[in-house]
Amino acid sequence: MKKFIALLLACLMLFSLAACGENATGGETTVGSTLYEDFKSDVSGTAEEIANRIITNEIIQFMGGAVAVEEGFLTGFDETEIKGFKEGAMFAPMIGTIPFVGYIFKLDDGADVEAFKATLKDNANLRWNICTAAEELIVESKDNTVFFLMCPSTFEQETPAE
Repeated sequence: MKKFIALLLACLMLFSLAACGENATGGETTVGSTLYEDFKSDVSGTAEEIANRIITNEIIQFMGGAVAVEEGFLTGFDETEIKGFKEGAMFAPMIGTIPFVGYIFKLDDGADVEAFKATLKDNANLRWNICTAAEELIVESKDNTVFFLMCPSTFEQETPAE
């Protein structure tokens, strides 16, 4: 009887863990997962159009903007030049110390998307913003369009204890 109760409790704990805070990507709903879902919903248009749509997502709690980028040294990658894309756009806060920077990259047909994503992952620096560090790093793709994001997991401020 004790083994049955222990097994029942273990199953209940497993089901309760699986049910709490899950999203389509298998984890908690975070800033990164929300913006990635927004990205996946529509990759048509230019990189800059996609970036502008993402930076205006309702989860964003700062004034942001998007700008086209060319191959070379990009924010968040230290001393590594990012090359191999035909079109790119960065989206980020207009000002401040928020550890948030994202990119949309459009690659040529037939490009090695996985190798490009590996280059981004291997060279990303979560502490590129001197005062703070990003908590999430997401590098995903849909077809030949790559989504890159370093950001906090939430924009909620902790309230100081009284």
